[in-house]
Amino acid sequence: MPKKRQSQPNIQSKNEIGYIKPREIVEEMKDSYIDYAMSVIISRALPDVRDGLKPVHRRILYAMHGMGLGHAAKFRKSATVVGEVLGKFHPHGDQAVYAAMARMAQDFSLRYPLVNGQGNWGSVDDPSEFAAMRYTEAKLSKISEEMLKDIGKDTVDFVDNYDGTRKEPTVLPSPLPQLLLNGTLGIAVGMATNIPPHNLSEVVDAAVYLIAHSKATTEDLFSFIKGPDFPTGGLVYNRKEIISTYSQGKGPIVIRGKAEIVEGKNKGEQQIIITEIPFQVRKSSLLEQIANLASQKRIEGVKDIRDESDKEGLRIVLDLGRAVYPQKILNRLYKFTDLQKTFHLNMLALVDGIQPKVLSLAELLTYFLKHRIEVVFKRTKYDLGKAKERAHILEGLHKALSKIDAVIKTIKVSKDREEAQKNLIKKFRLTAIQANAILEMKLAALARLEREKIAQELKEILTKIKELTAILKSPARIKGVVKRELLGLKENFEDRRRTKVSIGAVGEIAEEDLIPQEETIITLTQGGYIKRIAPQVYKIQKRGGKGILGMKTFGEDIVEHFLSCQTHDSLFFFTDLGKVFSIKAYEIPSLPRVAKGRGLANFLEISSQEKVLSLFPLSKKDIELGINYLVLVTKNGIIKKTPLAAFENVRRTGLRAITLKKGDLLRKVSKSRGEDQIILFTKKGQGIRIAEKGIRPMGRQAAGVRGIRLRKVDEVIGMEVIKTEKQKNRKTIFISNYGKWLWQEDRARTI
Repeated sequence: MPKKRQSQPNIQSKNEIGYIKPREIVEEMKDSYIDYAMSVIISRALPDVRDGLKPVHRRILYAMHGMGLGHAAKFRKSATVVGEVLGKFHPHGDQAVYAAMARMAQDFSLRYPLVNGQGNWGSVDDPSEFAAMRYTEAKLSKISEEMLKDIGKDTVDFVDNYDGTRKEPTVLPSPLPQLLLNGTLGIAVGMATNIPPHNLSEVVDAAVYLIAHSKATTEDLFSFIKGPDFPTGGLVYNRKEIISTYSQGKGPIVIRGKAEIVEGKNKGEQQIIITEIPFQVRKSSLLEQIANLASQKRIEGVKDIRDESDKEGLRIVLDLGRAVYPQKILNRLYKFTDLQKTFHLNMLALVDGIQPKVLSLAELLTYFLKHRIEVVFKRTKYDLGKAKERAHILEGLHKALSKIDAVIKTIKVSKDREEAQKNLIKKFRLTAIQANAILEMKLAALARLEREKIAQELKEILTKIKELTAILKSPARIKGVVKRELLGLKENFEDRRRTKVSIGAVGEIAEEDLIPQEETIITLTQGGYIKRIAPQVYKIQKRGGKGILGMKTFGEDIVEHFLSCQTHDSLFFFTDLGKVFSIKAYEIPSLPRVAKGRGLANFLEISSQEKVLSLFPLSKKDIELGINYLVLVTKNGIIKKTPLAAFENVRRTGLRAITLKKGDLLRKVSKSRGEDQIILFTKKGQGIRIAEKGIRPMGRQAAGVRGIRLRKVDEVIGMEVIKTEKQKNRKTIFISNYGKWLWQEDRARTI
């Protein structure tokens, strides 16, 4: 057995500093890491839910406020502001502080910038390329000045700064929910936050509604808030999913840039013009991605890419060639570039200044309103105290002015100021504060109009005291003040929404969306070689023309199937062994006219013993025209009608289309509407017409029913489906393998 580990004795040794206590390194590292993690979470990376700011941003705004850099003040060098922040509040690097300050000044990073900057503060092309702090100037914006309003009225708690020489606020009064207005991005230890910006008017309306309906859900608030409102515009999709994301506090939001297709300068040419890009996407990076796609031939038809952006706004122009499909090119841009991007929302913030928590929209606004109600209460209490102090002085002045002669006489006979104060207190029953105010009163206050002003001010201050007292006693009135101030800010700062919200989902961009919908010709040989050709390669020839070579074949191979369809159509391959395979027409390679084609085994898992006997396309248009069934007939005269829905999920590996008896083979498959006429032909020249309604629908693996009785050496070789409304006066032409033919009206008969 291994030896038991002996615990280390708690030995303390003394040195010049004091006692040293031994400790396990694992415990020391664990505690140190936890302390570090909490420091990053609370003091650096995560915003406070109340004012929506991280410590560095809060300190920048508070330092500028202390410097008197309001929105109406003159600009000051950014280096001065950074020095003030570093010297008094933020013991970190100057570049980190300046970078945070620069972001607060960028109108493409923040929906409502908190710093009014002058100089080069970066661009949407590269937000990090701003001028050095010695070249730029800054002051507070109007909206950030509102955030600091009433900070001197005991509305928030203050703590010692890093060196204990002064105080700094733990949170700002913030009359608006900045965490929603401007959003934030932060990476802490083991957690991260990513909150998008929103429209001020919508957020205020939602907050006002929540004041009156405290139990409102996130879905209720989406009657006002439509979704994110990015400073760079764009479009977000799927309102239902967005509501779900905001209810959970995390989830994806799909953003697309704004692009439109317009006519080019030359006839027949078109352009794609991009005027808005997704939030936090660099224009230079997007241009590089588009250029790479064009050079790699992943998008074809782009003749030129130009950046025509200027002071008026962003503008990227793609010149397209003739005979291209602009929408398909645009779909490729959405799929392969940052023109479409997913914003991963994670509404993580500090609650009560210390607790990280993922919040729903309703919870976030609830915490903000709780903070705002507390701020209004403290401010009202502060204003009430100041009003009472002023009323106390005014009462003393009013009392003195009513007996001014006696007051003057008392002061005149006093030996000094101290004795005059004592005599006034004793003779007129005043407090020390009132007596001191009387002694400091100017002679101008003795004038009649001045006496009336003091009396009027006293009357107004007493009314104010009554009003403030009533507010403090009524939570409903405090909420009313919060509501009134929110609506006032909305009136001052409201603007139109920049990001549009689509109700529907954008969906995954499938390969089909990237392929032009166009007519194409499919050829399949008896040997199993298939290809796709554009119909334009065939030239129209006159009656006596000799034609052109349509396909090169080898040996005794011949073209067996030739059909025209659209590139988005599904191709169904039915083999003689009763299996069905399906692929999209665009998956067949487009080859030159004289090319042999590619082996069918490259696209389908079809065995060499199987032979394709029926090949036909199926499109959305067929379904619109009422095609509901597939009719299958075998060599031995067995017929089956199967609903089209049974073939929705046909794989490349194939599915069983019909169960065949021994010695039987599938001969032909045709589309039908369920009410057509079916004609069967046999090798010995027999024919029969059947009303399709007489054939009941069967499942995909059913064997079918007898469609025609055959002689011992006869077999079915063909089938045609004739639409009912076209049956009358329809002529059916029969051609034998000896080249003889005849036509028959109305019905088939023995040839």
